Amino acid sequence: MVKDKIKEWIENGDVQPGEKIYSENELVKMFGVSRHTVRQAVGDLVHEGWLYREQGAGTFVSSLAREPHPAPQEPAAEPAGGKNIGVITTYISDYIFPSIIKGIESYLTSKGYSLVFACTDNDIEKEKQCLETMLSRNIDGLIVEPTKSSGYNPNVNYYLQMEQKNIPYLMINQFYSQLNPPHMLLNDEKGGFIATDHLIHQGHERIIGLFKTDDLQGVYRMKGFVSAFRKNNITFFPEMIITYSTEDEKSGILDKLNGLLDSPETMPTGIVCYNDQMALAVIDMLREHGLNVPDDISIVGYDDSYLATASDVKITSVTHPKMQMGIDAAKWIVSAVENKHEDGNEQDSIIYDPELVIRNSTKPITSDLQQPITVSQE
Repeated sequence: MVKDKIKEWIENGDVQPGEKIYSENELVKMFGVSRHTVRQAVGDLVHEGWLYREQGAGTFVSSLAREPHPAPQEPAAEPAGGKNIGVITTYISDYIFPSIIKGIESYLTSKGYSLVFACTDNDIEKEKQCLETMLSRNIDGLIVEPTKSSGYNPNVNYYLQMEQKNIPYLMINQFYSQLNPPHMLLNDEKGGFIATDHLIHQGHERIIGLFKTDDLQGVYRMKGFVSAFRKNNITFFPEMIITYSTEDEKSGILDKLNGLLDSPETMPTGIVCYNDQMALAVIDMLREHGLNVPDDISIVGYDDSYLATASDVKITSVTHPKMQMGIDAAKWIVSAVENKHEDGNEQDSIIYDPELVIRNSTKPITSDLQQPITVSQE
């Protein structure tokens, strides 16, 4: 009901793209439903592309609200001497993408470039369609977040076509190892390490990691998780890692975790989550079991998104550069387009260094261990 009504407001023009919708409290009073119901409805609409969130500002109507899963848009009329830059992401309004896209768009616009946008929904066939469309539009450069990057991607030939046509492209957040292309990403192995090391230094030993493994981000975060166990000489146990793919992101992994909560022998004291979305879902599930975060179980998220502070439990989380990555990616692609015929114009990839922002979702079990030094406090 809540979702349908908000969609109706958007479709009727009661709220325009870029305008802020009612607050969570106002929606609760308006519909007479629980805060959890409102949060779930708004979260679904964000995921579907109707809305987007800005941390500390609120929830707004997306400019793509009537196209939840759009193909690339027709570019605006080119400015004199202008260029078209393609941008392909896995999702439109997933929780960190609005900031990345805003960073890209702000710089490209300031330089007189037009943006051609598309998303793949993390689907390989949709990525193929996006790449075909981008090539047909004669784009001058491409910024792309790869789809399911941990395995072989059958769309590699399209990137090779771009190389033959001298069209520069840059991969963000992850990359296809078969191509080893220029890329900008977070040091996810270090991120997984500092998240786990934080819990270990708080006295936790039975720590479970929840990791998505059809993209390289999840694989490297899991690698950092294991490294923290090794460095601190913590005993491994069979249920310490639960993996999942895009298709079974919520129900599958929560079902697996659910089974571990029924027995004192398998109950974890700490959980490291692939991202803040998963951390919030885990916190909700633990509440259903009558478990408190952090008194019973400590939780660490990843990306330091708006979700990390969206509920009464403020989530300890690994930072993601978001806006800065978008700006840096736009600067990189503009430089590559404008200097591609010059010798010695190769540009370096960028690896961002993560930090851990500590909030109240984690709690020490013992007090005789020191905190790690690679964190920032909030």
